[in-house]
Parts: sequence; structure tokens; C-alpha cells
Amino acid sequence: MKKVLFYVGAIFICATGLSQQFEEAKLDESSFENLKVRVGADFAMQFQGINHQSDSIELISLGSGINLPTANMVIEADLAKGIKVNLETYLSSRHHVEAWVKGGYLLMDELQFLNSDFINRVMESTTLKIGVMELNYGDAHFRRSDNGRVIQNTFVGNYIMDAFTTAPALEVMVRHNGIMILGGINSGSLKPALSGYNASTGEYAEYNMFEELALHWKAGYDRQITDDLRLRVTLSGFHCFNHHFGSLYNGDRTGSRYYLVMKPQTNNASDVDPASGHTSGRWGPGFTDKNNAIMTNLFGKYKGLELFGTFEYTTGTSAIGGAEFTYQQFAVEGLYRFGRNEQFYGGVRYNLASNHNDESVNRIQAGAGWFLTKNIMAKAEYVNQNYKDFGLYRSADAGFSGIMVEAAISF
Repeated sequence: MKKVLFYVGAIFICATGLSQQFEEAKLDESSFENLKVRVGADFAMQFQGINHQSDSIELISLGSGINLPTANMVIEADLAKGIKVNLETYLSSRHHVEAWVKGGYLLMDELQFLNSDFINRVMESTTLKIGVMELNYGDAHFRRSDNGRVIQNTFVGNYIMDAFTTAPALEVMVRHNGIMILGGINSGSLKPALSGYNASTGEYAEYNMFEELALHWKAGYDRQITDDLRLRVTLSGFHCFNHHFGSLYNGDRTGSRYYLVMKPQTNNASDVDPASGHTSGRWGPGFTDKNNAIMTNLFGKYKGLELFGTFEYTTGTSAIGGAEFTYQQFAVEGLYRFGRNEQFYGGVRYNLASNHNDESVNRIQAGAGWFLTKNIMAKAEYVNQNYKDFGLYRSADAGFSGIMVEAAISF
């Protein structure tokens, strides 16, 4: 009987976990009996029918068809009461066709091995997370596609300025009566290294971890006001003072969901290689040395109506000794979910990013989707993205538009 209850519970966790939009709930220590291992996976396949154009440069010819399918594998294990470990691997991505590890972390909601009543009381509202992980900066990363895991994104593409990265980090989160405070310290580097080589100067550099460290934090309020109404508002920050590799804005090593868009024609084989220019359709600071970023998010849901908004402001230097930059981003989306258990939805998202040079990119996405089950979905999107006063596309007529269709399985 216990085994039956365990498997039923595991299925319930897998199913309901996909509808969870933000931080996961505290672990249920009462359900722990012994070591338990769960294996999950995410699969995504796309059809792309997009046209792009620019009056200032010649772009590659872009056809329509199936993009490279992507997949993730997730292994989780309950190690003790209130303690679990997570390991996630990209099995196939646009940027790397081979399998490679995204990261892994240890999450602790209980510290009973310390045998302290005081610490046990503190941990009733505290969560510790340590490892190589997706940094909890902002709320937009909970609603984005991550390689094969696209089921939490009601649209197809992610934001124009995509704040997402993984790094060795420690996060401490306290939640009480709807109030949440999170503090984190991370390596400040997507790819930590002890030494580096500058090919242009022929010089080596020693890296000191304590000179590269970055900080991130979040404060917010999340409350189910009534059975029909939920409100959430958060303010987040990311502060990197000096690092040598990686960035908050180029941390996604899997690639964008819009393949080969806006790629200039250079008559080279790399022109049509999806792994070349894998962030096509995105824009932002890219590689940075110093970076201070702030993001505020507002989420509201009343019955089937769902609203989510983002404002982000970031400053820093583009490279060691490089020029300073300032970028800002605004995004707002509205969805309506309907049908049995809200299995259908339709919505619109508007996204605008601009910088200190008065360059800007705007995008409209209109989409609809169907959850066949909580683990299987299909969605379609019309996207229209335009570049204004942009460095590479100086003309007024530059951008891409078309249809994306995506199917996903996650369990």
C-alpha cells in the first residue's frame, strides 16, 4: 500500500510541478521514508515559418520547416527529510547537439542533522540552495523556455533581452505570510576558471575567485488573496563588480527559439549553421565586465485572466576596460485561460528593449495553446519583431515576422 501511495504521490508531484510558476514550495518532510530517485525529461519540437528583411544588409535566405528538436533530462533524489539534490542535463540543444550538464544543486528545507531546536524553527520558513544553478534573478526566468523545457512558457520566444544564466552559487530564501526575501552570492562567471590567456597579447592572467564574486537578491510579496485572485510583486537585483567570463545576458548556452533570423549573408557555411549565432533574435549587453541590474515584476491572476509585467534597467561596462552601457526593457503580457482545468489559453505579449545609443528593438507575440494533459501541450505563435535606429540595420525596414508552432512533453 505504501508503494502505491508513493507512486501516486510521485505522479502528482510531476503533474502539478509543471503548473508552478515561481519558486517551488517547501519540501514535505512528512512524506520522506528513505532515499527516493525521480527521473524526468523535457522534449520540444518546432515548426518555423518566419521571413526576415533588411534594406541595409543582405540576409540569408530563410525557409520553413522543422527545427532541431531539443531535450533535457532531470534527475532528483530525496536524500533526507527536507533535503533533495537536482541534476539537469541538456541532451540536445541548438548550440550543442551532444549531451552536456546544465547544473546541479542541493536544496535544504530542513537541517535536522544539526540537532538544534532553534535552527529547526528558523528553517520552518527558510530554504538553502547551493550548487551550479539557474540564478533566481527576477521572475521572468520562471516563464521562459529552457531548451527542451518549454511547457512553462505560454509563448514560443523568450524576452529580447534575456536575463538568464547559471553559475556556482549559494541562495538563502525566507518566506513568511506571503513575504519573500532572497539573498545570493555567485561566482560572477558562467564558466569559472583559474587562469586565462589573451591571444592578442600572449599574456596569461591569474583569476581570483574572491575578486569575481557577484551578488543577487530578491524581495517580494506573493499571496492568494481569495480563491479567485492571486497577486505577486517582486524587486530583484544582480551586481557583478568584475568577472572574466560569462554574463547575466549571455548565459543561455542552448540558443534562442527563433532559428537563423536576421543572419547576414557572408557566403560561408556558418551562415546556415543553427549553432552559429545561436542567440539570433535576441539583443542586449552581451558579454560584460561590470554589471548592475534591477528587475521588477508584477503578476496578477483573477479566475482565468492572467497578467504579467516586467521592467528592467541595467548598467555596466561591455568588457574589461570597455565602454559603459545602459539598457532598459519593458514587457507586458495578458493571457486568458479557459476550458476544463484551464487547458486552453490565448494571449498577447509586447516587449521593448532600448539602450543609451537610442537603438531599440520591439516585438509583438500573439499566441494560443492547448494542454492535452498537464504534461503534454501544443502552442502556436505569431511574432513580429522590428529594429529601430539599430547599429547593424540602419534602415527603417528591418525585422522578422511569421508563425511558430511548438509541441512539448515534460514529466
